[in-house]
Amino acid sequence: MKPPIILINYKAYENSYGQKGIEISKKIEKVSKDYNVPVIISVPATMIYRLSQETDLIVYAQHVDGLEHGAKTGAILPEMIKDAGAKGSLLNHSERRIRLDEIHDAVMRMKKLGLESVVCVDRYELVHSMAVLNPNAILIEPPELIGSGKAVSKERPEVITRAVDEIKKTPGVYLIAGAGITSGEDVYRAIELGADGIGVASAVMKAKEPEKVVESFIQNALKALEKKS
Repeated sequence: MKPPIILINYKAYENSYGQKGIEISKKIEKVSKDYNVPVIISVPATMIYRLSQETDLIVYAQHVDGLEHGAKTGAILPEMIKDAGAKGSLLNHSERRIRLDEIHDAVMRMKKLGLESVVCVDRYELVHSMAVLNPNAILIEPPELIGSGKAVSKERPEVITRAVDEIKKTPGVYLIAGAGITSGEDVYRAIELGADGIGVASAVMKAKEPEKVVESFIQNALKALEKKS
C-alpha cells in the first residue's frame, strides 16, 4: 500500500457480484494499469476468489472476524479470505460496526498472516486510538456524508486536517478520506488537505461510466501528490 491510495468499496450493490461485478472490475483494472496506480476493491466475500483470479486489482474483504478456527458458524476468518485470494480487509465500516476488542483481534490476526487492514472511523478523535493498533491505514468517513454526494473535503475539511494531525502521532499508518467524494476535484482537495488517498463507493458503483470516474480520481490524486512533493 502506498499513496495515492484508491479504495473502492463495492458494498452490496447489484453490480457488486456475478458477471456485473466482473465487468465493472475489468473496467477499473484497465484504468489502474493505464496509470500504473494500484486500485483496491473491497468486495463481497463471494467474489473474493473470482476477482483475485480474473483481475490484477488488489482485492479486499469488506469485513473479517478476528476469531480462531472452531465452532463459529457464519464467521469469516482471516485464513479464509487469504485462501480465497484477498490481500486485506476493511474493518469497522459504519455499516458493519464492531467492538474495539474485535478490531484489535482482527488487526493482529491479519498482521500475522501478512494481510493488510484498513480500519474505518467516523470522527477524527478516534484516529489515534485506532492507529495505535498499527493497521495499514485509517479510513475516516463521517457517516452523515456517506452516499450524500457532499464530499467531506468540501463540507467538513477540518475533519481531514485534524485527522492528519492525529495520524502523525503514529508514523507508518496512512490516512484515507471518504464520504461523499464524487469528483476529481474532491479527490484533489482531500489529498491537498493531507490525506494519503480516498475511499469511495456509490460514486463509482452507481456511475454510468465508472471507468471515467476512476480515471478522474486517479488523475487528480496524482496531480495533488505532485504538487505536494
